[in-house]
Amino acid sequence: MFVFRFEPSNHQPTEIELNEMHQQWGAFIGNIAIQEKLVSTHQLSFEGQQIMADQSVQEGLHISGNQMVAGNMIVRANTMAEAAEIAKNCPILSMGGSVEVRGIQPM
Repeated sequence: MFVFRFEPSNHQPTEIELNEMHQQWGAFIGNIAIQEKLVSTHQLSFEGQQIMADQSVQEGLHISGNQMVAGNMIVRANTMAEAAEIAKNCPILSMGGSVEVRGIQPM
């Protein structure tokens, strides 16, 4: 699983920047899909709530180390190294974000 993280910013991207980002993400995801390695992917919204251990509810998203989770992707890879190589092409890296590569286990 890839967990996409980035640092929130007040910068509002222009229409051109948004289109470029969409094209980059489309190419990244499309390339993985063509290789039949894409299982699923999700972009997360910018609204949310946190449920705390004491059952209280806090509005907003969890930000850790100045980064928040932006989404995730599950890919088929034979090794962690193969998954990491795929992740190196992720557009979030050019935005200053990061990709955390993790194994998944059935519950």
